[in-house]
Amino acid sequence: MTEPETLRCATHPDVETSLRCGKCGKPICPKCMVQTPVGARCRECARLYKLPTYRVSSVYYLRAAGTGLVMAIVIGIVWGIIESFLPFRFFTLIIGAGVGYAIGEVVSRSVNRKRGIWLAITGSLAVVIAYLVNIFTFGSVSLSPLRIIFDLVSIGIGIYMAVNRLR
Repeated sequence: MTEPETLRCATHPDVETSLRCGKCGKPICPKCMVQTPVGARCRECARLYKLPTYRVSSVYYLRAAGTGLVMAIVIGIVWGIIESFLPFRFFTLIIGAGVGYAIGEVVSRSVNRKRGIWLAITGSLAVVIAYLVNIFTFGSVSLSPLRIIFDLVSIGIGIYMAVNRLR
């Protein structure tokens, strides 16, 4: 009976192995092995790529940032107009949710429904900018603790809605 030959991993030459890539036959160790539906493969043959939905180029990031900024300015002004006619504090929470959803949806559509953490951060920043546009355009800065709490919760709800559309 012949003894099996001792192989060394192609990536880690100090590791002995008896595994080979099922496609190219290259020796691989358990660290390098990628289990696929058709067997063990090396990383090159397994071709580990991100899903197309999460592959976002720099052009898409620029598009998302521009869209987010324009939406933040427009929605911030609309937010202020609505609050000047309906000054109910509880209504601010609903407005925050609507702002977050609208910004997230428009940014998502502008980048062909791509998703990713940096797109979510872009949407979050757009919600904060919309709030700042609202505050500084209509001069409704208030130091009332209840107003501050409602505004912070409203911003939080808006960020949550935007992140859910883009994450």
